[in-house]
Amino acid sequence: MDSKECSFVILISGRGSNMRSIVTRMAKSSGPRRGKVCAVISNNPDANGLKWANDQGIETCVVNHHDYPNRDLFDKRLAETIEKYQPDYILLAGFMRILTAEFVRKFQGKIINIHPSLLPSFPGLHTHQKAIDSGVLWHGCTVHLVTADLDAGPIIAQAAVPVLPEDDANTLSERVLSVEHQLYSEVVEGLIQGLISISGVNKIQVAQGVKTTFYKESNNVVHV
Repeated sequence: MDSKECSFVILISGRGSNMRSIVTRMAKSSGPRRGKVCAVISNNPDANGLKWANDQGIETCVVNHHDYPNRDLFDKRLAETIEKYQPDYILLAGFMRILTAEFVRKFQGKIINIHPSLLPSFPGLHTHQKAIDSGVLWHGCTVHLVTADLDAGPIIAQAAVPVLPEDDANTLSERVLSVEHQLYSEVVEGLIQGLISISGVNKIQVAQGVKTTFYKESNNVVHV
């Protein structure tokens, strides 16, 4: 990785709100190293985040999963598209496709995801309703390294929010999303500045003093 620049490809499927937060934070960074989003790629041609990325001058591309008869062929084409940009990292930001083991192996140690739960609790879909149904007092999100096992890769950072008695899946989702945006962009900034690094296959190294756990009690995210 160039000491002055760290490059990313971001994968989205919808509005790309986490992608927007990452790009916005990257533009405001005052650190010695620079970050660059080489491309935003979506499996959905109607994803709202594509227009926003284009408006920021970021190259966009669609690899529509409906154009491929199976996941293997879709992932092969997606991998070919990503390889054109040679990114340091691939960020999954609301990318609603399960990646094949072969795809993950090809980019081993470079794929990062944000999942809307405090993993290992509630992998997969419908996490907010699962949290409410289980009766947990805290819920949140996890930034983790992607491995071939769904939502099971090494944890990089987490943020927690309280589950309130009056919550439903929608209100809890909104509260989690508010910390997702900060957490993911914080991790990306750490990667850019070399404060968070991935070595070997799945070993995460975090510089001393870098906070990777957050919680939200009211309107502010507080370090713990």
